[in-house]
Amino acid sequence: FFKAVYMCELERHHPELFENPDKEGLSRVEDPLPAAVGVTYELCAGIVDKPDLSLEEIACEEILEECGYRVPVTNLRKITSYRSGVGVTGSRQTLFYAEVTDQMKTGEGGGHPEEGELIEVVEIPLEDSMKFAYDETFPKTMGVIFSFMWFQTNIAPKLPK
Repeated sequence: FFKAVYMCELERHHPELFENPDKEGLSRVEDPLPAAVGVTYELCAGIVDKPDLSLEEIACEEILEECGYRVPVTNLRKITSYRSGVGVTGSRQTLFYAEVTDQMKTGEGGGHPEEGELIEVVEIPLEDSMKFAYDETFPKTMGVIFSFMWFQTNIAPKLPK
């Protein structure tokens, strides 16, 4: 759940609330939207805030924390780095690819609820991946779309039919 996504949807559905905004106006919404409109599909990710760890080590920690898979650093493949949120944060993101197996599963994942994380691992069947990527009814980040396109170009053609 992201407040910014929710607020954008609230403004889209109730523009009158934002014409003369005041602190009390938004708290008195008579027809609030369900919290689900603030939920998005995203890639496993984390903040780079551990200077003693490499990007790869941080990525492996995030995979374990959020998805429940223990992935060795040697199993990561760097795809690319890019800028996101260029108009707001200008953050740099690095995208890695990792294959996981049932044997690597050590927990349920889900992140840390005490830190406000509410993460559900979602598996998208390979044959539905591009439909999902382009389906605008599923709110997702550009990273999801890019990663699906990268996978379809670089990995899927090499898979057994």
